[in-house]
Amino acid sequence: MSVSVNKLAPELVAAAEPTPSGHLPLSCMDRTAVVRILVDLMLVFKQGVQPAKAFRAALSRALVSYYPVAGRIVEPIPGEPEVACTGDGVWFVDASVDCSLKDVNNLERPLLLPKKELIPFAPPDVNEEDLIFMMQVTEFTCGGFAMDIRFNHTVFDGLGAAQFLKAVAEIARGHARPLVEPVWCREAIPRPPKLSQRHAPAPAVVYFESSVFDIPSDHIDAVKNQFCREAGQECSTFDVVTAMIWQCRTRAISLDSHADVYLSFTANARHLLRQLLPQEGFYGNCVYPMGIKATAGTIAGSSPVEVIELIRDAKERMSTKFLDWMMGDAEADPDKVPLEYGTLVVSDWSRVGFSDVNYGWGEPTHVAPLNDDHNFVASCIYLQPSKPKQGVRLLTRCVQKEHLPAFTEETMNFVHN
Repeated sequence: MSVSVNKLAPELVAAAEPTPSGHLPLSCMDRTAVVRILVDLMLVFKQGVQPAKAFRAALSRALVSYYPVAGRIVEPIPGEPEVACTGDGVWFVDASVDCSLKDVNNLERPLLLPKKELIPFAPPDVNEEDLIFMMQVTEFTCGGFAMDIRFNHTVFDGLGAAQFLKAVAEIARGHARPLVEPVWCREAIPRPPKLSQRHAPAPAVVYFESSVFDIPSDHIDAVKNQFCREAGQECSTFDVVTAMIWQCRTRAISLDSHADVYLSFTANARHLLRQLLPQEGFYGNCVYPMGIKATAGTIAGSSPVEVIELIRDAKERMSTKFLDWMMGDAEADPDKVPLEYGTLVVSDWSRVGFSDVNYGWGEPTHVAPLNDDHNFVASCIYLQPSKPKQGVRLLTRCVQKEHLPAFTEETMNFVHN
């Protein structure tokens, strides 16, 4: 079928009241190279009443409290970006489609609408790298809609971006202000005395294939029970899924058994800075990347319980490594994991909070990132599956085309066994 998307010209939405001006510092975590990206994210809702109008108004009110989001990223000193509180506003796009969500498979993957029609873009003369947040609301004939946002990872981590969306949602539902007041507080995060100045070579471009797998809760619970029986302790859903995907991928890519393989994941570090950061409201970057190194033969040939133990050991070391890094220990530098084909990076978005956003018409039927154009490191993102399914959805871009059949077979063996 032929589908026509009508996108109106982007418009700036500014704060509903006057807000402070000036420059705000970013933390050492905000300034790491890995977060200098725009994250594209889609939330799909079954129903709404004039959502674009409601969001535009709520966004304007939310920007009173979150006034830095209406500013721009500037870099007066090279390598030290900060936020200029200009009050310029965020770009907002109102769009509509002449079909129902069902006609495009509820925007499940593979997308039946081009990504460029769903995500917001600023006018051509605007440098999008300086922007902090953009939003597009696309309405469908069935009454459902998609909210697509682009947020600058330099200013938000996942928890922070979800906090901002929840604030907009609370105002859309009738609250005068966000229920959790935002806190900037970037200057409270210590800057390590010695930051790594290594200039690693640019990673080779690898064309990864995209796949989606739903891992049912009962399969995850079965492995949890096995781990409890054999190890005498409990493990998390993250532990099980991460061990499974690392093992399936390692077997599929068939590296030499003595070759090194790496796993990287980020851990929330807010609890480690509880004396410096407020208990709630902070929306900046506060995560620390952990890396695990093993041989391909070890990961491919171990039992699930043994791989889970490697992951749990790394998580237990996280507090010490993070604090060592804060004290300037170069060996705890989070940039240590090499960007090569033997490395897998996993990110757990299932509990960040995007699936809990409710603008008054119910929570999203599903949430999905749309950054499918990064081809330098193998990645897997954990999401909540589309309702009413229970478990974890894996959004993977982690193998080349020649390894996709083996990877799919290994993953499906886990799902069906």
